Amino acid sequence: MKQSVLEKLKKDPRLWELIERKERFSWTMAIIMLVVYYAFILTIAFKPELLGKPLSEGMVTTVGIPIGIGIIVFAFILTGIYVSKANKEFDSITKELHELVKDEL
Repeated sequence: MKQSVLEKLKKDPRLWELIERKERFSWTMAIIMLVVYYAFILTIAFKPELLGKPLSEGMVTTVGIPIGIGIIVFAFILTGIYVSKANKEFDSITKELHELVKDEL
């Protein structure tokens, strides 16, 4: 990439806004997922009887199975939220920045 393009981008406050917003949102999503996942793992480690109970009398499937599946579904939902926000907000700023330097590329 040309040095002039880099310098032009570095001076644009929209680039720094994009970086800050993306980082903040990404870290927030990652922390939420880690809390949910580690809560599940810690429950398995310290209170396995909670997740080891059958769903109902005589069933083989335990409470932990739907909770585990729920965590996987939750991860997909968080991914969808991230993609939606990226498509609506982050991509529009990226497009503006691309238009700014398009002639120099």
